[in-house]
Amino acid sequence: MKTETTTETTTTAIPNDSSRHYKAPGAITRRIVNPFVGWLVKRGVTAKGAGVLSVRGRSSGEWRSTPVNPLRIGQEQFLVAPRGETQWVRNLRVAGTGRIQRGKHVEAFRAEELDDAAKPAVLRAYLQEWAWEVGAFFEGVGADSTDEQLAAIAGKHPIFHVTAA
Repeated sequence: MKTETTTETTTTAIPNDSSRHYKAPGAITRRIVNPFVGWLVKRGVTAKGAGVLSVRGRSSGEWRSTPVNPLRIGQEQFLVAPRGETQWVRNLRVAGTGRIQRGKHVEAFRAEELDDAAKPAVLRAYLQEWAWEVGAFFEGVGADSTDEQLAAIAGKHPIFHVTAA
């Protein structure tokens, strides 16, 4: 008697390279700066509330970590991807959950991606807070730009609303 096992798979459409916006970090950032910043943040040394984001890999299921600059607006928290469609963005879309570590404090969260229409106000606040570090990734658009200018770049920068799990 032979038994067959089938498994269903779900695929997620990934935009082709021409429609995806991504500014890859250089080798120094990838190999030295990010690991060093991550090491500092995990020990409680942060710049303006930076954290280490950990998300399960969409293929491997293993935890993947990278330094991020979370944004608080009132009681709400957001994760903005200044470099665009990064690996952490793609992983978070699939996982829907993750954790942010600052020192010994680890906060588990659920994430919901914002649509482009909701992004300008968050982008403005993010640029007010973090432009000194990530402004180069926003193509000359800053916190003092018009809503129309912010809306024009909104599709290039995924943003997630983060709530405690």
